[in-house]
Amino acid sequence: MTKWGLVRALLLGTLCVVSSLALGQSLRDQATEPRAFIPAGYVVVQEVQGDLNKDDQTDHVFVIKGTDEAMVIQHEYLGELDRNRRGIIIVFGEGERYRLVLDNRDCFSSENEDGGVYMAPELDISIQNGNLFIHYLHGRYGYWTYNFRYQNAGFELIGYEGSQNRGPLIEQQTSINFLTGKMVKRVNRNTDPVGGVDRFTETWSDIALAEPIRLIDIADFDQGLFSLEQLVSEGQRIQ
Repeated sequence: MTKWGLVRALLLGTLCVVSSLALGQSLRDQATEPRAFIPAGYVVVQEVQGDLNKDDQTDHVFVIKGTDEAMVIQHEYLGELDRNRRGIIIVFGEGERYRLVLDNRDCFSSENEDGGVYMAPELDISIQNGNLFIHYLHGRYGYWTYNFRYQNAGFELIGYEGSQNRGPLIEQQTSINFLTGKMVKRVNRNTDPVGGVDRFTETWSDIALAEPIRLIDIADFDQGLFSLEQLVSEGQRIQ
């Protein structure tokens, strides 16, 4: 074989290996059933369906939970608690097949975390107007909601809504629109939880992020990377 023939053979072999790897990855990311992507050692605790990429196909969002027996503890007062973390799997429908588009299997704490003097926040997932909402309900203390949109080949945070309550009294509300770069805080001048008339003072600010917040990159919704207060305090806000 000539030198050029050898080079051609090596190049052809390399292309075949790359093509095979790409095909293997593609096949691993596709299935005929949406639940085929639930990883071993996890169970589905919530499923919602809707169209997240505006192609008139049904997409599936799964909240999953680990089943590691080592994460089941005995609490001094509450008895047996399953502290396995939860995560999210998102699958797009494509004709008769399904494609895995997001696998973040440990980004949510368990439903049995210590809520201090109150219960732990309750997690709920929904699809509204083609967007993915991750909603936390904290009873008498309020709620907070993250709004993600599928764009730029991933789920990016485009909005946030939060309400800080004291029983029936709304103390403060925060709304952030990451598309417009605007944040508004509404502080209630009424501090009486059993009476009075709510009177809110609004403060508007500009928000600037160095890069979008993507759902796949959030390791823990409770701390670290995803503290919106930390984003503001570290100079991401422009007055």
